[in-house]
Amino acid sequence: MNDLFPPFLYHSRKLERKGSCSGQVLRAAGEQKMAAHKNGSLIHIINRASVFFKNGSYRKRILLTSLKPVQCQRRAVSSIGDRNTNLTPHLSSNLAGWSYNELYELSVKDPETFWGSIAKERLTWNKPFDQVRDCEITSGKINWFLGGQLNVSVNCLDVHVAKHPDRVALVWERDEPGTEVKVTYRELLETTCRLANTLKRHGVNKGDRVAIYMPVSPIGVAAMLACARIGAVHTVVFAGFSSEALAGRIQDAQCKAVITCNQGVRGGRFIDLKPTVDAAVKNCPTVQHVFVAQRTTNPTPMGKLDIPLEEAMASESAQCAPEPMGSEEMLFMLHTSGSTGKPKGIVHTQAGYLLYAALTHQYVFDYHPGDVFGCVADIGWVTGHSYVVYGPLCNGATTVLFESTPVYPDPGRYWETVQRLGINQFYGAPTAIRLLLKYEESWVKKYDRSSLKTLGSVGEPINHEAWEWFYNVVGDGRCPLVDTWWQTETGGVCIAPRPAEKGAEIVPAMAMRPFFGIQPVLMEEKGKPISGNDVSGALCIGQPWPGMARTIFGDHKRFVDAYFKPYPGHYFTGDGAYRSKEGYYQITGRMDDVINISGHRLGTAEIEDCSEAYLQLAIHSYWHILSTLCCMFSFPCTTVPFAFVVLKEDPSLNHTAVVKELRGLVATKIAKYAVPDHFLVRIFILPKTRSGKIMRRILRKVAMEQTGDLGDVSTLDDPSVVAEIIKAHAQYKSLRSQNT
Repeated sequence: MNDLFPPFLYHSRKLERKGSCSGQVLRAAGEQKMAAHKNGSLIHIINRASVFFKNGSYRKRILLTSLKPVQCQRRAVSSIGDRNTNLTPHLSSNLAGWSYNELYELSVKDPETFWGSIAKERLTWNKPFDQVRDCEITSGKINWFLGGQLNVSVNCLDVHVAKHPDRVALVWERDEPGTEVKVTYRELLETTCRLANTLKRHGVNKGDRVAIYMPVSPIGVAAMLACARIGAVHTVVFAGFSSEALAGRIQDAQCKAVITCNQGVRGGRFIDLKPTVDAAVKNCPTVQHVFVAQRTTNPTPMGKLDIPLEEAMASESAQCAPEPMGSEEMLFMLHTSGSTGKPKGIVHTQAGYLLYAALTHQYVFDYHPGDVFGCVADIGWVTGHSYVVYGPLCNGATTVLFESTPVYPDPGRYWETVQRLGINQFYGAPTAIRLLLKYEESWVKKYDRSSLKTLGSVGEPINHEAWEWFYNVVGDGRCPLVDTWWQTETGGVCIAPRPAEKGAEIVPAMAMRPFFGIQPVLMEEKGKPISGNDVSGALCIGQPWPGMARTIFGDHKRFVDAYFKPYPGHYFTGDGAYRSKEGYYQITGRMDDVINISGHRLGTAEIEDCSEAYLQLAIHSYWHILSTLCCMFSFPCTTVPFAFVVLKEDPSLNHTAVVKELRGLVATKIAKYAVPDHFLVRIFILPKTRSGKIMRRILRKVAMEQTGDLGDVSTLDDPSVVAEIIKAHAQYKSLRSQNT
């Protein structure tokens, strides 16, 4: 290693591992080795750990905001909404003073006027667009802001540096509490330019694809923005995927370069990343260079393709001319698993995606200038793209990069971080909330959460118990909780309780209201729209919006077949939904998990949610249920639901009694015909992706004994659980046959 200071070393000396394997605590063995860097860029600032430079002096860990404590009190759910989005600052000067209902009506009836007005004022253009949209949804033809040119990195960095260069752009909440790093917009711009120039020097040009396999960090964000600056297309791969999964995504995108680092640090553990990249690129002939940054001081072998990123960046200029990009040129692709198991390279383009991400960030979460926005998603997921990076930075916000886990070093990590950083909006997944539900409320209440103004849920429909805990315990019954529904393909939030009219209610565990430009349509099986309220159907969207995906990379036919062919003239989400008597929308689950029982169509989420009610109603001896999941089990002449029930570990638990109680609950809450014929009650973990979604197709194949080809399982958090579930099902089948 040379004399340059690596941009995001954890400590300068080796880290000691202490404690058990379930919660190892990293301790610094000493201070970092300081190295001079003449311009004070991010390469320098990150290595000052929690120290940042301001007005010529060093100051340690100053909170980003200084907010007075707010009186915390519980309120009835019906009163939520006293503090809600009031649509200020205005969407645009032409739309000033309009109510939410008026704006929504305009957005679906006259999208050219609505989106055109906003795009002209909220984005900085190299060349103004001359046509707002040109879309033909049946064929998957989607174009917005045609003729216009802009650069996404300019809109996320340069425009803010010109106004307030010393505003904090990123707060890197590193794995070890209390070692956060603050990065200003000026510093992030300089590092982005150095990285962009490094890519250009090594032959990465406009249109080339670059894989980013990095942990949540400022250098990871700079890598994304550097690609955007030179017109390269980034594909971020979660830094936890296997070499096989990484190789598949590199091959699909035909990447020219990979950006990675030696290791990641998460939950008190080191995660080797470079060896995974080495194994992957052996099967990726298109890769010409691998840029390797240093997250820790632990050495890593370097090969002929490898370039030390810090050394290369240090010799580059801190200025890089941005590449003017057409509105519909590719910005990034992000792979998501399909129902067939083969990942899809979802393509998002420049202007429409950026505008939609910024607008939803501001109005769904009630973001105001000066707020600290805390989305705890990884940058490897679309949530991290839209609400850690592009949306907040386009709005000039201070955005948190969360590197750790919800329970490291203890279950109070999220809320200690909220207190220390003064987070105003907290956006996380129901999976994490349910995990924290297992612990005492004291882990939440010991920390000051008075800075919080809005809570958000993402990734899957949030169940009632988790919603109530999140709202009442974390938010003290005073913070609006927005249950957001959207997808990788939609680019940003499509249905959420906010924005809304002043004083509008929020119904627990319900996404509720469409965002501007989103026109939900419920469809019958034969493709006929379902009118009226208190109805259920396939959730479609009736017209294009700027943030939606444009294609699947290299396979537009698959894109059309998956999203536009099932219900011609509409975008098919793949989800089912219920429209309440009040006209609000509730997501009922994936349509491929809708079960037809005795002529009745039921979403599996309806049956699963009974287990959550069971948690609240069950007698003391059966409080051990963690969750349930239903999947479809097909016989030659009929279809019945198969319920997988996950329990806490307790040898004294009576499984037969649990099943009896659950059968009675489903019969009472839904109907007798909805009671699953099969209950597999075991102590195992459901097959979840790292973003918290349950991979239902695996459970369906297990239930139907079709485990020969389970498809791609690389996105699973722990692929080994599949074998455990197959074994449990075999034992269940054997026991069932003995009793019949």
